[in-house]
Amino acid sequence: MESAEIRRRWLSFFEERGHAVVPSASLIADDPTLLLVPAGMVPFKPYFLGETKPPAPTLTSVQKCVRTPDIEEVGKTTRHGTFFQMCGNFSFGDYFKEGAIKYAWELLTSSVADGGYGLEPEKLWITVYLDDDEAEQIWREKIGVPAERIQRLGKKDNFWSMGVPGPCGPCSEINYDRGPEFGVEGGPAVNDERYVEIWNLVFMQYERGAGDGKEDFPILGDLPSKNIDTGLGLERLAMILQGVQNMYETDTLRVVMDKATDLTGVRYGAAQGTDVSLRVVADHIRTSTMLIGDGVTPGNEGRGYVLRRIMRRAIRNMRLMGATGPVVQDLVDVVINTMGQQYPELVTDRKRIETVALAEEAAFLKAIKGGTNILDTAVTETKATGGTVLSGDKAFLLHDTWGFPIDLTLEMAAEQGLTVDEPGFRRLMQEQRDRAKADAKAKKTGHADMSAYREIADGAGATEFTGYATNQGESTIVGLLVNGVSAPAASEGDDVEVVLDRTPFYAEGGGQLADQGRIKLDSGAVIVVRDVQQPVPGVSVHKGSVQVGEVTVGASAYAAIDVHRRRAIARAHSATHLTHQALRDALGPTAAQAGSENSPGRFRFDFGSPNAVPGSVLTDVEQKINDVLSRELDVTAEIMSIDEAKKQGAIAEFGEKYGERVRVVTIGDFSKELCGGTHVGNTAQLGLVKLLGESSIGSGVRRVEALVGVDAYNFLAKEHTVVAQLQELVKGRPEELPEKIASMLGKLKDAEKEIEKFRAEKVLQAAAGLAQNAQDIKGVALVVGQVADGIGADDLRKLVLDVRGRIPGDRPAVVALFTVANDRPLTVIATNEAARERGLKAGDLVRTAAKTLGGGGGGKPDVAQGGGQNPAAVPEAISAVERLVVETA
Repeated sequence: MESAEIRRRWLSFFEERGHAVVPSASLIADDPTLLLVPAGMVPFKPYFLGETKPPAPTLTSVQKCVRTPDIEEVGKTTRHGTFFQMCGNFSFGDYFKEGAIKYAWELLTSSVADGGYGLEPEKLWITVYLDDDEAEQIWREKIGVPAERIQRLGKKDNFWSMGVPGPCGPCSEINYDRGPEFGVEGGPAVNDERYVEIWNLVFMQYERGAGDGKEDFPILGDLPSKNIDTGLGLERLAMILQGVQNMYETDTLRVVMDKATDLTGVRYGAAQGTDVSLRVVADHIRTSTMLIGDGVTPGNEGRGYVLRRIMRRAIRNMRLMGATGPVVQDLVDVVINTMGQQYPELVTDRKRIETVALAEEAAFLKAIKGGTNILDTAVTETKATGGTVLSGDKAFLLHDTWGFPIDLTLEMAAEQGLTVDEPGFRRLMQEQRDRAKADAKAKKTGHADMSAYREIADGAGATEFTGYATNQGESTIVGLLVNGVSAPAASEGDDVEVVLDRTPFYAEGGGQLADQGRIKLDSGAVIVVRDVQQPVPGVSVHKGSVQVGEVTVGASAYAAIDVHRRRAIARAHSATHLTHQALRDALGPTAAQAGSENSPGRFRFDFGSPNAVPGSVLTDVEQKINDVLSRELDVTAEIMSIDEAKKQGAIAEFGEKYGERVRVVTIGDFSKELCGGTHVGNTAQLGLVKLLGESSIGSGVRRVEALVGVDAYNFLAKEHTVVAQLQELVKGRPEELPEKIASMLGKLKDAEKEIEKFRAEKVLQAAAGLAQNAQDIKGVALVVGQVADGIGADDLRKLVLDVRGRIPGDRPAVVALFTVANDRPLTVIATNEAARERGLKAGDLVRTAAKTLGGGGGGKPDVAQGGGQNPAAVPEAISAVERLVVETA
C-alpha cells in the first residue's frame, strides 16, 4: 500500500466517523518558541490548553513534522530521519479511552477491502501505563487482546505531558511484531526493534505540576474535560504494509535513493559507507523540499540554518559517491513527483522550490571547492604535528569564508580521525558577533565606556517611558555624560548624553527611529536632543548638545519631543504593519518581516521571498493598504501575556526575546503584531501610502520602500506634473501615454536601424578602393591607414574583413585600419592564411599598435582588435605596423 493511500484511508476513516479533517499546518511553527513543527499535536496545543475553542469536538489530520536533534545519526541507522508524517485523531471532551482504542483497532485490523490496513491481529502487542487498569481492561475485554500480549510500562515510556505544568495522562501504544528475524521474542518491553511502535494513544485526563524530566512531577488532579491525542507514524506503517526492512526502503524514500544511484552509479546494499550516503541524501533532500515548499529559505540563523545544513550535507554526500556536477534538481523533482500525490502544493510551487534549491546548491558547490582544499590542508598539517584536534580558527575560516556549517566541518574532520576545537570556534564566532554589535553600538554609545551607563542604571533604575500617552512632561536629570565620561555638569556648547528618570522621547528600536526635541531646565538651560538610544536595557540616553546655559545632574527638567517628527514616524510605523499584513496575504506567511526602518514620512520593510515580487502583486498590495486607510480603522495597543498574544494570533518574530508581558498593536480587523513602537490612532491619519518599488538585499530577502502621508502626496504630485508635461509633448490623454510613447520609441528604434544600415553601407563602399591601393611589401599586400572618425568597432571589423576578402587568397595580405571613436583610438587588424604562413599574425600586430596608442589589445592570429588612450598617436601606430610587416615578411 503506497504512502498516499495510507494517508487517504486514515483521513477517510475518521471523517466517516464524524471527525473534521484539518489540513496539515505549515512546518513553520506558529509559535515563537519553536523553529519547526516537531510533532503532530503541535497545531492543536491551543485547544488542549483551553486557549482556543476547537472548530469541532473531534478532529483528524496528517501533519508534516521535522525533527533535527539527531541529524548526525541520519543515515548511520535506518531508524533516524528528519521528516515524517504523523497521522492523528483528536477528541476534545468527546470520546475517551474506549472510543480511541476501538477506532485504532478497527482501522488497523479491518481488511483492505473494507477500508482498513489489514494487519493481522495476532501480530499486534499493546503497552499500557503501569497502573492504567481501565485501558488494560478495555484492550482485554472489549477488544479481545490476550493478556500475554498486553504489557505495562512506567512513566518514562507510557505517560505523556508537554514538559510543563498542564494537561497530561497515560499512554497506550500499539506495536507490530515483525518476526524472529528482527530479534528475540518477549514483546516491546524486551525488544523495540522487533516489536515496532506504530500508534500511540494519549489519554489526557490529569493536570500536572512543575517538575523536571519525564517522571519527576506531581499529578495535581483530574482535568475538567478529558481529551484524546493519538499519533500514528505514517512511515512506520508504510514499512510494514510494503513489506520492507526499514523506512528508507518505503516508496517515498526509495525512489530518491534510486535517483541518487542513477546519478552516481553507486548501488544500494553494495557497501556500508555508500549506503549511509544514500540514506542521508534521500532523507535530507525530501526534508529540504518540504521545508522550501513551506517557505523556509537557506540562511545562517534559525530554521534557515537547519535547511542550509541538511541541504549541504546531502550535496556533500552525493559528491562522496562520485557526483561532480549539479544534482539537486533531479533529486528534488523526484520528491515533488512522489510527495506531490499527498501535497499538491508541491507541484504547484515546483518552480519556486527548484529556484531556491538550485541557488543553494550553486552557492555550496562554489564554496566546497575552495573549502575542501583548506580543510584538507589543515588536516594534513594537524596530523603532521601529531595533533588530533583541528583548531578553532580553521573551523571559523571554513565557516566565515567558505560557508561551511560547523556541523559539516565536525563531520568531515571525524572522517579523517580528528576532532574540532569547537569551543574555540564558538569563541571566534562570538567575537565576530561582538564586533558587529560594537559597530551598531557605537551609534548608541558614541564609544563611551559601557560601565558608565551601567552605573547610572544601577543607581537610578530604568527610564520610565511616557511617550505612549504624552509628548512632553516633567522629569529629572539622573545621569550626564560629556565625551563619554560621567560628569556632574556640562556647559553651553558641550556635546552631552543625558539620562532622565522619565521621558516622552522614544529610543530607537524595533525599526523605529528615535525622537528628537528639547530638554529645558528650570535654570533656563536648553539641550537640543538629536538622538535617543538604549545602550543598556531600559536606560534611555538622550544625545545632543547644550544650546544655552549649564546642565547639572539632579536638576529638574521639562522634556518635549518634536511632535511633527513623531507623528510622521508614527504614520510610517503603522504603514509598515499594514504592508507586512498585506504582503503576507498576497505571498503567504513566508513573507515574514526580516527588518524595517520607520523614519519621518517614509519607511522600508524587509521580508522573506525567494523571488522578486511581480509589479502586479505590488500594485495589489498597495491598493489593499490604501483601502484599509479608507476604512478608518482604529489602531489600539494592549499589554497582555505572551500566551494571550499568541492565542489572539498576534504576529511575533522568531528570534526576538519577549517577556511574560508584551505590547500588542491591533489595526482594526486587519493586523495584529507584537510591537513597542508608536502609532497613529486611526488609519485615516496616514492619508496615503505609496510603494516605490522592491528589490533584493540578500539571498531570499526583498525590500519594499514607501512614502506615507504628505511625502506620498508630494511624490504623486511630481509624477502628475511629469505626466502633464508628457501629455503636452505627445498630445494625448494620460491613458494613451504608454501606447504613444511605445510607438515613438519603436519608430526611433527603426530609424536608428536605418541609420546604422546606411552607415555600414557607406563604410563598406570604401572597401574596394582600399583593396586596390594595397602596398606591396616583399610580396605582402598591406592595407594600412586611418578611416573616418566615429566608426564603431563592429563596423571597423566588418570593413577590415571585407577588404581582406577582396585580396586574392594566394597572396599574403595584412589589413590594419584605425579610427577614433569617442576620443579613443581603435584598431582592427586581419591577416589571411598566406600571410600567417609568413609569420604575420594579427595578434602580434595589434599588440604593437595598441602599445603605441597607450593601451592594449589581442585576439586570434587571423583577426585581432585593440585600442588606447592617445588619438594623436594613430600615425605613429600605423608606422609601427608597417615596420613590423617589413621586419617579419
